[in-house]
This record gives sequence, structure tokens and C-alpha cells, in this order.
Amino acid sequence: MFVTRFAPSPTGFLHRGHAFSALTAYDAARRAGGRFILRIEDIDRTRCRPEYEAAVHEDLAWLGLEWETPVRRQSEHMEDYARALRDLAERGLTYRCFRTRREVAEAIESAPHGALEAYLGAPLPADEEARRVKAGQAFAWRLSLEAARRALGGFDSLTFVEDGAGPDGEHGLIQARPELGGDVVLARKDLGVAYHLAVVADDARQGITHVIRGHDLFEATHVQRLLQALLGLPVPTYRHHRLLTGPDGKRFAKRDRAETLRDLREHGMTAARIREELGFG
Repeated sequence: MFVTRFAPSPTGFLHRGHAFSALTAYDAARRAGGRFILRIEDIDRTRCRPEYEAAVHEDLAWLGLEWETPVRRQSEHMEDYARALRDLAERGLTYRCFRTRREVAEAIESAPHGALEAYLGAPLPADEEARRVKAGQAFAWRLSLEAARRALGGFDSLTFVEDGAGPDGEHGLIQARPELGGDVVLARKDLGVAYHLAVVADDARQGITHVIRGHDLFEATHVQRLLQALLGLPVPTYRHHRLLTGPDGKRFAKRDRAETLRDLREHGMTAARIREELGFG
């Protein structure tokens, strides 16, 4: 059974780019006679808002999409992600990183190849770590690439299938390269669990067979494939699609205050017209 999902974060109102991604996944599910799932990825408690979440439902319904209920909200399943994090920690695959974002950026810049290097760290000596924890210093849990490589005997067996196209035309069987992301953050105090860990846990729990999303998330597939291997999770097929851009050539983004679906609706745009404009007439 073909199962895919649209998983927005309610940190702003949806725009054309979101509509294109949601319709792409929905159309693929319908063509395959499969299932379409809506998931609300609201783990960023500092930016997610109830009004944005309500607008997601309103906008998708306006577009004519239907989805299964109940809708999984990540904020209601934090223990699932904590359990996965404990599993990795108990196997020595994570470490506490006490460096600030600025210190991490400076460490990357000072590396031999500068900004081309991903961050690689290491756990502190046990007594130093215990002192910092006792003092209440903030830290993030990072995945140790070195420990992960040892656990898996290397990364050569890590592959995923791309049946769409990556940003550089990548297609077919792809060799995963988690080293490109370095020692990624899996959890931190202010946000709790990070995106990579939550998304692989949810995709497995919800039986997602096809992950359909934009080119901007293609690189994330590499570390997510590593987490799937470490946690013994099934590997979905990936299908990345182009990013919608505006007249200025820039992709639609919340941070740039792209015209929202709500704006379009209020100015008389019909769902049929937007669907046709996006190629789903």
C-alpha cells in the first residue's frame, strides 16, 4: 500500500509553495490508490501557534484535500522521541555538546577547509561533563558520526531510492553520505527533540512508504537514512520535487512573508484557479 504524508510546521500561514507540495503528495496517493496522511510537526514550541495549525486544516480543505483522522501532532508524542533518543544514548551513539551555536560556527570556520566542513565533536571527559551537568549548563544531544560508523561497520551499506529527482538530478539508488551533516543535533533544551529524529520515528510509526517533499530537504535524507539504520526502522522511498518560485526567482518562504493562501482567498482567488496554476487542474 502506497502511503505518503504532508507534514507542515505551524509556524506561519501556508503559501503557494506549501500548496504545491501538499497537492503533489495528495495527487501521488490518489494515482496509486494509496493513503494520504496529514501530520502536524509542532515540536518547535517557540514558534508554533494554534492559529497557524487551524489555518493548515482550513487551507488544505479549501484546496480540496482530504486526510485521515485523527491527525498526529508531534507535541503529543514527545515520549516516543525521547525513547528513541534514550536508545541511541544507551548505546553510546550520542554525546552532550555544551558549545553554543556561535562556538560551533567558529569551530567549523576554523577547520582546515573552513565552512565546507561539517561539525564533528566528541564527548567531554566524564568528570568535566558531570561538573557541567551539575552546574546546570545548557547542552544539546548530538549524534556521534564516529560512534555510528563503528556501530554499523561503516556507511557503505547506507542507500536510499530516489524516484523523483534531487536538486542536481539525483535519481535511482543513492549512496547516503551522513558525514555531510556532521554530528547533527538530535535534541536541545529549548526545542526538545530535533526534526531529524522526530521525522524518522513518525514515518516509521505511520507506515509511510513514500516521502514526497521539496528539494530543500534532499540533503536531510542522508542523516535520516543513518538514523533509520541505527534505530532499525524501515526505509521509505523518497521523491523530491522542485521548489516553487515567485516572479523574482526566489522560492516561496514564510520568512520572506510570501503571499499566503489566506491572502489569495481573501482577494478572490478560487481553489480551482490555484490548483490549475500549480498544475493540478
